[in-house]
Formats: sequence, C-alpha cells, structure tokens
Amino acid sequence: MAPRTPSRPVGTVTRGTTNPNRLRRMDRWIAAVHGPALRRAADPVAVDLGYGASPWTAVELLLRLRTVAPRARVVGIEIDPARVAAAAPYEREGLSFLHGGFEVPLPERVGSGAVGSGPVLIRAANVLRQYDEEQVAAVWERLRARLSPDGLLVEGTCDEIGRRHVWVALGPEGPRTVTFATRLGSLDRPSDLAERLPKALIHRNVPGEPVHAFLRDFDRAWAAAAPYASYGARQRWIRAVRDLTADWPVADGASRWRQGEVTVRWEALAPRSG
Repeated sequence: MAPRTPSRPVGTVTRGTTNPNRLRRMDRWIAAVHGPALRRAADPVAVDLGYGASPWTAVELLLRLRTVAPRARVVGIEIDPARVAAAAPYEREGLSFLHGGFEVPLPERVGSGAVGSGPVLIRAANVLRQYDEEQVAAVWERLRARLSPDGLLVEGTCDEIGRRHVWVALGPEGPRTVTFATRLGSLDRPSDLAERLPKALIHRNVPGEPVHAFLRDFDRAWAAAAPYASYGARQRWIRAVRDLTADWPVADGASRWRQGEVTVRWEALAPRSG
C-alpha cells in the first residue's frame, strides 16, 4: 500500500551533519528504558527522523535496538530526497529509508496491529535546533499523534561527537522526562550541558526558569561532591545526583547515573510560560 503522505513533506531541510556513534548515548538509553515496549509490540517499528546526509544513525539504531528487541525494524525518514537516494544502498532486512518530514509517512502496513497503532519509537535528534521555540509544541503534537499507544518520542540535541546530549521523552499524552547525558571525562561542571538543551528549553536557561535553577543546583551539588573526584568522575557524578534527589524529582537510579546520565520529570523543568 502506498505511504500516507501529503504532496509535500512537512518541515525544512536541516544541515544534515552527522557522525558515526554520535547518538550512542541516546540509543543506549532508549534500549534500556523502552526495550520492554519494543519487545511487546506486534510490529516494533522505530523511526529515525531526519537522519541527515549519511545514514549512520539509522544503521546504528537498528543494531542497538535489536540487542533488546530482535524483531525491531528501523525506518529512516529524510526531507531531502537526495539523502534518501544516498541511503538506499544501506537498506537491509529491518532497515529502510523514506522521503518525508514531520508527517512521518509510514506505509499502512508499518506499525499495523491495534486500531490507531503507529511506530513504537520516533527519534528526532538535532532536528528542531534550527526551528523557532514557538514551533516546538506543534511539532511535538504532530509527532505524538503518529505514535502507537505504547510509543515514545525522543527529541533532543547533542554535540558533534556525542559527548554531551540532552533530550525530552514524550508519550502520546505529552512530555514525560528530560535526560542529561555526558561523557564524564569531558565535563568541567554539569551546566556545561546547557548548550545542548533541546529547543524547548535552551532559551529558558535564564534566572526565574526551572531549568536554570536545576543546572544551578546541579553545579552546587557537583562542587560539594568534589572530594569524590579522587575516586573518579563517575563517583563524583553519582554523589552529586544523589544530593539532587532531595530537591528535584529524579526519575532514574544509580544504574543509569553510572552511565553519566540523570533523568528528571518534565513538569519540574517545563518553561514557566509558553
């Protein structure tokens, strides 16, 4: 059956810059947190939305998801037809590429099963960076509407080699959490991650906004945990995050903290207006 797609894809072409392993931190978090939903799904389809000029992130997503959900399939979607054509030689069992945008033009058979079903995962990394903050809510709503009832949208930003990454996880009902992830050896202080805040938050890192208060408190906890640095950056991070839990709704535990991550409930960091 032909894909459900409007005459023109929704969105604009991104710069398309990408590198192998750039999204490894996000992928590993998705596999750990969302793996059970992928295994339960009758048709565990994941979308790599806006994979860029090279298809590496889609190839890697398939490999990482299949470690926890062997039946997982990945569809890479790009708004630039030349990028779709360039990715075609990389297609294989479980991996395909389509021309499209925020409308997520999957064929009817993809994600079929329950009434109203759709992809179990949409990952949109470094896609909304070029958009205005005022456009984010509408894009989120459009993408959430395409999810299966048990689906997850993961949208965020990382640096060019994947050392620092911040993403929002959203279900069909709306945003759930914000995750901060870093290679700990590259970190001077936690607020270094501010430059990788997703579009919904990056302009809110100012006094009076919750995300600014969180990063301020994180820096203070990091400074207080300085004695743990003698045991390594990981132990210092774990101690700092543990102290944060006294005042912030941290949604994960030490097994994720050890990976250089911390996940906080969205409602604690959401912008005060807009």
